[in-house]
Amino acid sequence: MSSRRLDQMADCLQGVKVVDLTRNLPGPFATRLLADLGAQIVKIEPLNGDPARAFGELFTALNHGKDTQKVDFRDAAGIEAIKAHIKDADVMLDSFRPGVLEAIGLSAETLQALNPKLVMVSITGYGYGYGYADADAVTHGWRHKAGHDINFMAMSGVLDQLKTADGGQAMPNVQFADLAGGSDTAVIALLAALIAAKATGKGRHINISMTHSLYQHMVMPKATGKLIEQMTGKKPAPQYDFLGGLLPCYRLYKTSDERYMAVGSLELKFWQGLCDVLGLADLKNTHWQRGVLPNMPDSRAAMKTVADKFASQPLSHWQQVFADTDVCVSPVLTLAEAQQHPLFAHQDQYGATAGWQVVR
Repeated sequence: MSSRRLDQMADCLQGVKVVDLTRNLPGPFATRLLADLGAQIVKIEPLNGDPARAFGELFTALNHGKDTQKVDFRDAAGIEAIKAHIKDADVMLDSFRPGVLEAIGLSAETLQALNPKLVMVSITGYGYGYGYADADAVTHGWRHKAGHDINFMAMSGVLDQLKTADGGQAMPNVQFADLAGGSDTAVIALLAALIAAKATGKGRHINISMTHSLYQHMVMPKATGKLIEQMTGKKPAPQYDFLGGLLPCYRLYKTSDERYMAVGSLELKFWQGLCDVLGLADLKNTHWQRGVLPNMPDSRAAMKTVADKFASQPLSHWQQVFADTDVCVSPVLTLAEAQQHPLFAHQDQYGATAGWQVVR
């Protein structure tokens, strides 16, 4: 990716100073996004370094362009060095468990006394252990528990949604809790708090619970599970939910070479276009918008017919067939194939592509 493409939004946060005390993946990816938007990032590591340094290229991809310093977090001089940065910072991020900031002398009260406009963002696994600040707040005993992405996914209910076609548990290789539940949610919250601080002169301390944020992302399964239960009379397993593989028009189909095509022809017009491409005109009205519900024999028969069709040819054949169609059908690419695809021709030396582009 050209530097011009990467810098398209780099004027947005110019003049914003971020002190980054985070380690591993969620926090450093969040501050990497802020750096892409023009923020100045001061990354402060312990003397033994961020554990992500062991992953080499990952550390470089997350932390290039940051002003990296090392201090002794167990020494008063190291804490004073952090405070010196806090005095003129706009944002501070940390990824410690609840209570650690206070224990090392960096409590919200201490830091906001130094800098009242400071926005503090703490990325945690399970939150600070309480619900809302009212008499009916629900507490839990998870605030001090250790965890990683797989644990946060497991506790949020998201991991159970990732089922194979036969109901087996899939093991994700993308860190959804760390990145969507942690990094992205943290950036959204801190930018909102930053706007408020600019207007009022008052910062705040925000906790990001990766588990709770990921649970919030379950908006579709929460709703569609009820929908399918109304249609079929029973609560669906994830692989039989509305968008989990139950519909002929929205699922994965295996090809003759054991690859997959992703069919997302959810709306009737796309389904009918798909049927035309596959030469299955008889199925054009076998669709949920035509009243053919997922539990009906016609729906199951349509799924088998389409599956047999895709299984008759290799992925390369179907890629060619659907190359010039507009029916929401795409090949399931490997990472290596995606890296070589024209969609990502503008990736930078770190394998990154900006998720935003300035249109005008």
